Amino acid sequence: MQCATCTGPVNIAVVKYWGKRNEKLILPLNSSVSVTLHQNELRSKTTIAASPNFTKDQIWLNGVEEDINNSRLQAVISAVKRRARKRKSDGETNTRLKWKLHIVSENNFPTAAGLASSAAGYGCLVYTLAKLLNVKGELSDIARQGSGSACRSIHGGFVTWDKGTNEDGSDSKARQIAPHTHWPEMSVLILVVSDQTKHTSSTAGMQTTVETSELLKHRLSGLPNKENQITEAIINKDFKTFAEITMKESNQLHAVCLDTYPPISYMTDTSHQIIRLVHQYNNIIEDVKVSYTFDAGPNACLFMLDSEVSRFYSLVKHFFLPDNGHSTVQGLPITEQTLHTDEIQKFKLSKQNGSVKYVIHTKPGPGPQVIEDPSESLVDDMGWPKLMSEKT
Repeated sequence: MQCATCTGPVNIAVVKYWGKRNEKLILPLNSSVSVTLHQNELRSKTTIAASPNFTKDQIWLNGVEEDINNSRLQAVISAVKRRARKRKSDGETNTRLKWKLHIVSENNFPTAAGLASSAAGYGCLVYTLAKLLNVKGELSDIARQGSGSACRSIHGGFVTWDKGTNEDGSDSKARQIAPHTHWPEMSVLILVVSDQTKHTSSTAGMQTTVETSELLKHRLSGLPNKENQITEAIINKDFKTFAEITMKESNQLHAVCLDTYPPISYMTDTSHQIIRLVHQYNNIIEDVKVSYTFDAGPNACLFMLDSEVSRFYSLVKHFFLPDNGHSTVQGLPITEQTLHTDEIQKFKLSKQNGSVKYVIHTKPGPGPQVIEDPSESLVDDMGWPKLMSEKT
């Protein structure tokens, strides 16, 4: 039996991908830009075992066996194997290509709740299988075939996914704008409003939008300019420009979703209240210090520099977090700031304690990582999920 274990990151788009020109190859209508989040706080972990003793390919996600015959899963597994064959791998790898696979994956964050779990999952799966089969070089074009945004999770830091123009998708892949160390002052707060599976999947939502939204054409015409502007802002560490484009992009994505017929609404009243808090905060300071973005779900991803974290978190705690005395911060620690009554009264918001479940504090982070420690493997000595072994 041969094994490989890797971890892969979540990425959050600041110029959004929404809509495909080719459903099968997952080719987007527009290029997109994202920030890869640190795996210390949000990550997918995958172990892939290959053995001549396995009777069939199998996959387990978060302790539950899933359908290995899923078309997207099969697409990425086949693509990695094809690349291994093309690169004339050594004899041992060629033998391994014929063995059946046991794939075990787990996330340390809510799955299918609008926190980019499919991006982390597919990015990590492709990277791990490539390590197992000794495939080197470009992998983002393969990860894209599992989940479009997964191609961006192949890289750390700040990333662009070029939409490409080739019919076969060969030029639709991701590249790094800057490493995660480029902007060390950047912090990210994720406000978890719901950890439940979203009612409309991104795949279904995009398809309906492409078929029915009249606003989509207008959106697509302005995106190349936004992509160039935000790329320049990242390189120059221009937070104000980065923040404003990020917020406008999020607003426009959700406007297009509402223009879909029937309309799709991923955000909740709490999501809209968080937006109000961010804009009121920036207006009171008379500068753009905090920015929000929402993917296909109600959870807010907030960008700010380190200097704002303590004060802004204290406001989030006052207005939204459970008032039960328990810690509501996961990830990097936050020093809470005492808020004075006159400061709170500047905000025209009603308290909704408990409407945000908890906060994850993280930063930009690196791309997928190989885990060498065998004790970190998710399979036992026979190649079965450890969780399953423990239950029996």
